[in-house]
Amino acid sequence: MIKRLLPSLVALTLSLSSHGATKPNILLILVDDLGYGDLACYGAKDMKTPSLDTLMQAGTRYDQFYANCTVCTPTRASLMTGRYPDLVGAPGVIRQDKPGNWGYFRPSGPTLPELLKSGGYHTGMVGKWHLGYESPNIPNDRGFDHFHGFLGDMMNDYYTHLRGGVNWMRHNKETIKAEGHATEVFTRWAIDYLKDRSKKPDQPFFLYLAYNAPHFPIQPPEDWKTKVMQREKGIDPKRAANVAFIEHMDHEIGKVIKSLKELNLDKDTLVIFTSDNGGSIPHAQSNLPLRGGKQDHWEGGIRVPTCVVWPGKIPAGKRSNTPGMTMDFLPTLAEITGLKVDHEIDGQSLAPVWTKGSKGDPDRTMIWVRREGNIRYQGRAYYAIRRGDWKLLQNSPFEPMVLVDLKTDPYEKNPLPAEGKIAKQLIGTLMQHIQKSGSIPWQKVENE
Repeated sequence: MIKRLLPSLVALTLSLSSHGATKPNILLILVDDLGYGDLACYGAKDMKTPSLDTLMQAGTRYDQFYANCTVCTPTRASLMTGRYPDLVGAPGVIRQDKPGNWGYFRPSGPTLPELLKSGGYHTGMVGKWHLGYESPNIPNDRGFDHFHGFLGDMMNDYYTHLRGGVNWMRHNKETIKAEGHATEVFTRWAIDYLKDRSKKPDQPFFLYLAYNAPHFPIQPPEDWKTKVMQREKGIDPKRAANVAFIEHMDHEIGKVIKSLKELNLDKDTLVIFTSDNGGSIPHAQSNLPLRGGKQDHWEGGIRVPTCVVWPGKIPAGKRSNTPGMTMDFLPTLAEITGLKVDHEIDGQSLAPVWTKGSKGDPDRTMIWVRREGNIRYQGRAYYAIRRGDWKLLQNSPFEPMVLVDLKTDPYEKNPLPAEGKIAKQLIGTLMQHIQKSGSIPWQKVENE
């Protein structure tokens, strides 16, 4: 009897090990320009964000998690590759017009969806791509089986979905028109994807859901703004619009999380939530108590709200100060799903931190770079580097570096001159990185 059952038991064991038992579904939610101080659970007194507050409590919140850049494209390049953005050709913003373009995406190995596909995953993306407008740098050419979203950088209007008069909405490679507020559209498409995958339980899925919100133009539905104005007496209308915009986004993310439960996917799904950079201060977004915002290398420009939820695997209601970066998601998810990374990357696996409570590497070195055009930057790059509690930074290529001890000056109120042994060591490490990145072109080579 045992001999007759043995082949069946072996087959069942192999099936479980190759799919659901060891490989969770993955939902990675990336929002755009969400400030560190713009969720109720992060201290916003004028915000009501019940969906994200609940999500944060359902897993572990990371209070020193960093975007790989202070603007969109480079962080997304790091997410896809596990590398510093200037090492994959994306030190600045990829735009549809050549004079304003400061990057060309060049993966140096399998992208995150390509890696997960090699492990049996179905890979889907909904929302903002912002890593290229034509092959080979569109989602379906970079590892996604399914793409329903927006190729561009930002929308000039959340209802028309155009950028500079061009429609960048796509269903896979087909140009499409969509009806409604973009945040609601992407929620709808994400739920459609989850419904489809729930019918195929034998294959795990990876869904990368990238909202344009709350990137300017700050454009909430009018009834959401009216509700905030009535509730928050005396609030500045500009701030009210931003509050409403984020609360609307929170509501839509709540729908996606609810659908996981309704489709019985929640217990087998690892959910990650993060932002691509800090909030835009000129648009009434908040990064308090941190200094600075989007485009700055102060903490407010690069430290982002982040949590990870995986029922039964990642502790709920916990907060961690382990430092992490967007580029860590690729090696972390590879380790969790049992996949090997055989090519050079810069990210570190946080799997032991997430699932075993490890403290990780508190003294790790982290580097930031941004190259950008316009009169403020003139096509030049500016940098920051952190090792342990020490951070060296500049917020413009035309200003000197300053040194901050984040242990004694966590809000960067009293930066020091970039002098002495520590500054010299950080400058030396940064120069080595700049030498290495100098061999990577960041504009398309015409004969490629």
